[in-house]
Amino acid sequence: MRLACADNTFRLVQPWESAVEIIRVLDIEAVDVCLMGNRSHIRPEDVRGDIPGAARRIRDGLEGRGLEVSDLFVIPWTEFMTMAPNHPDPAERGRSRALFQDMLELATLIGSPGMTMLPGLDWEGESHADSFGRSVEELAFRAEKARAAGVRFSIEPHLGSIAQEPGEAKRLCAETPGLELTLDYSHFVYQGCSQAELEPLVPHARHLHARGARENRMQAALKDSVIDFERMIDVARETGYDGDIGLEYLWIDWEHLNECDTVSETILLRDRLRAKLAGEPWSYPASAI
Repeated sequence: MRLACADNTFRLVQPWESAVEIIRVLDIEAVDVCLMGNRSHIRPEDVRGDIPGAARRIRDGLEGRGLEVSDLFVIPWTEFMTMAPNHPDPAERGRSRALFQDMLELATLIGSPGMTMLPGLDWEGESHADSFGRSVEELAFRAEKARAAGVRFSIEPHLGSIAQEPGEAKRLCAETPGLELTLDYSHFVYQGCSQAELEPLVPHARHLHARGARENRMQAALKDSVIDFERMIDVARETGYDGDIGLEYLWIDWEHLNECDTVSETILLRDRLRAKLAGEPWSYPASAI
């Protein structure tokens, strides 16, 4: 398992090339390239007119620093309704599919092994079954198209989504051919789920996200986190997980995600994960207390 880091961890650092330079300086091998509408360094709405040009910029920025792409993570906009894959409006679903197809082209051009998007929402005025069924239909289409292009497709079962409960995330994979997960324990730990409740999801994971979390805090300093990352790695190994672990401390004004020092927490978690992967002991450094 390699370690990767989201370029979005350092969103306040501009331009994008400077953010990935920090990842290089932190001696992390790979980058989760994030394209998120109206907020990321490189934005979907800015690149769709010249996808080959955007791909050249991303490839040059990574290859020139000895970095590889681990994942392409695409979120259409700053709220989850815009271009949701299971939007009730067929026209909006069409816009969502068109975005997916453009971003799949980008994923292939930058050599990303996989692509992550969101699963959709429960929509007011209709049953969970109806919302869920539209997600299954659209995500199956995307998984098939991605597989044909040589890209593995996954969704992140996030807080507020149609798959925010572990059982529903697992069912979504079971009912959607080819669909995998980008699994982030923090979205479930926030809701009070135990780690044991999440482990049945690991066999469905293509990519793992990692950051500290505790109940009612989707992001927490490592010293306050309740996630047993050593156990997470053990379970991943036991189930034959073949992906990377993407470090994903963020600084955004949503669910208190702007209350951690992303640089320091990324370093601490990097060292803890590396120690486990190497079979070495790790303890919280005295200099950080």
